[in-house]
Amino acid sequence: MLGLTDMLKDGAKHFAGKDEAILRNIDATKQLSEITRTSLGPNGMNKMIINHLEKLFVTNDAATIIRELDVIHPAAKMLVMAAQMQEQEMGDGTNYVVTLTGEFLQKAANLLEMGLHPSEIITGFEKAGAKLQEIIESMIVYNLKDITDKKEVSKCLKSAIASKQYGYEEFLSEIITNACLQVLPKKAVNFNIDNVRVTKIPGGGVTDTSVIKGFVIPMDAEGTIKRMEKAKIAVFTMGIDLGRTETTGKVLITNEDELLQFSKGEEDSIRETITAIANTGVKVIISGSTVSELALHYIERFKIMLVRIQSKFQLRRVCKAIGATPLVKLGAPIPEELGYCDEVLVEEIGSTKCCIFRQNKEESEISTIVVRGSTNNILDDIERAIDDGVNVFKGMCKDGRFLAGAGAFEIEASRKLQAFADATPGLSQYSIRQYAEAFEIIPRTLAETSGHDSSKAISNIYAAHTKGNTNYGLDIESGQPKSVLEMDVLDAFASKLFAIKLATNTANTVLRVDQIIMSKPAGGPKPPKMGPTDADD
Repeated sequence: MLGLTDMLKDGAKHFAGKDEAILRNIDATKQLSEITRTSLGPNGMNKMIINHLEKLFVTNDAATIIRELDVIHPAAKMLVMAAQMQEQEMGDGTNYVVTLTGEFLQKAANLLEMGLHPSEIITGFEKAGAKLQEIIESMIVYNLKDITDKKEVSKCLKSAIASKQYGYEEFLSEIITNACLQVLPKKAVNFNIDNVRVTKIPGGGVTDTSVIKGFVIPMDAEGTIKRMEKAKIAVFTMGIDLGRTETTGKVLITNEDELLQFSKGEEDSIRETITAIANTGVKVIISGSTVSELALHYIERFKIMLVRIQSKFQLRRVCKAIGATPLVKLGAPIPEELGYCDEVLVEEIGSTKCCIFRQNKEESEISTIVVRGSTNNILDDIERAIDDGVNVFKGMCKDGRFLAGAGAFEIEASRKLQAFADATPGLSQYSIRQYAEAFEIIPRTLAETSGHDSSKAISNIYAAHTKGNTNYGLDIESGQPKSVLEMDVLDAFASKLFAIKLATNTANTVLRVDQIIMSKPAGGPKPPKMGPTDADD
């Protein structure tokens, strides 16, 4: 009798049934979620990853861990895609999605062993997910009233940063709040995370990190002029030099006068161009390419500061910070095309010379956080923490509601869903109860990574909630239940709701698979991926 593999090309693989397909998929997702689970929370462990380009990452950021692991198992890839979706939409909560999905599937495996059919488990999970979305709004513990209040915003950012950089959350949340409020538009909903830039400069300690209203580029200015105040700025995307003709021509010079006249014409042309630019009141010129020595000589003579930025991405950001139009043709700009900056100066931060475009009075569309740290790994990790903080701020601009953190929300959700399971008839009550119990993984992980007895910690929180203290979560210092409003541990409502929806859908998608058919991979080297050439994109 013909099997399925006989119908397919040689080398094709086929898995079917509960043991081969479903439990195999669940096992793969469990392995992946186990990697990121131990990195959850303030005391989460770091992972050391060396990617295919031999670049070293030491981080507890789940988004980075998942991105750098080259996962090829199809079911685990679904988990990776869910985490990437959470990262794109919310910018935070990737670990939450992966850990929760892994636990949902682990609970589903227990039900499969009991003899339940996957479709009954899926129905139960969907019912539980729908019920949770109904009751989640009643669990909101804090509302952000004023997005421009530094103290309130800083308090809400604290828990997102503590999960990455525990110990620096007070300091970094203030830094991020200042940077975000500097570039907050009149309509807060239009806040753009790209307007908060990060410049990493090795040296010093994390507490030397500062915010600059404007833009910072780690490079020196050309020439001798290193500082300008109240400057009009012209931005040219090409080099400041004489244009080269496309055709090659020969010039025959017969005497010394002709030789002198020949180079004089070149000089006159550059002098006229620079004079025309200087007459418009320009004090700073930014060039996107090379600057000839002759041009530099005339620029110096007119006491104009020159900055050369080779990256077109950086050039675009500078234009945004100073309000200039990048010009593609060398010549005198019109007033509308000029940018303005209160202060352009070269400053030495550590041992790195940085060109700073600082706006003191003017509104700046860009603010820069200058991150300091002893090693590149620390700098990268702080950049990730800042990125999460800025994304949480963006979420706050749209939705200022917060749920209890520190495992308090998860325990309360678990309690309410277990009560819902008791009231549900039929087989789906088993899967609803398992779905509810899956939420315990969050406080359990927080207790384990902090070195406390997880079973004891969870039963203590349950006891506190039964007495009516529903906003009591785990205090990782003492291992005892404590009010999250006292500890300032708040989780963004929108981020958590999106994460739970994603986790439920991903778990159900994996459970719906009952056969895996894999063709033999095509031979030959894979073409290289062409991504953006800018490190920040």
